[in-house]
Amino acid sequence: MSTPVCDLTTKHCKPCEGGVAPLTPAEAETLLKTLNGWELSGNELVKTYRFKNYYETMAFVNTTAWISHREDHHPDLEVGYRQCRVRYSTHAIGGLSENDFICAAKVDALVSVDAPSH
Repeated sequence: MSTPVCDLTTKHCKPCEGGVAPLTPAEAETLLKTLNGWELSGNELVKTYRFKNYYETMAFVNTTAWISHREDHHPDLEVGYRQCRVRYSTHAIGGLSENDFICAAKVDALVSVDAPSH
């Protein structure tokens, strides 16, 4: 299944120091529909990527780190031998922001379509 095309990949994260309300559940659900394979889990946006080997997993981790640095918005990563679980949340506001969805879309756009996710 390929990643749906959406305008989130063309956006950039906005600095968030707090004082902004998190997305409502309805807003989060609307943005979730533009992503492929991501799930809402409490105040987090979550997806597990699976790979053929450790090298591919680490290449993905490094790519995700590059996106995080460039957007100045960082996920929590849980790295295993052939998988990486990515969890986005905007900690400064205690919930989800558009930044989380922007970064999720950018990570998806850089992952090969033949790398299955779960």
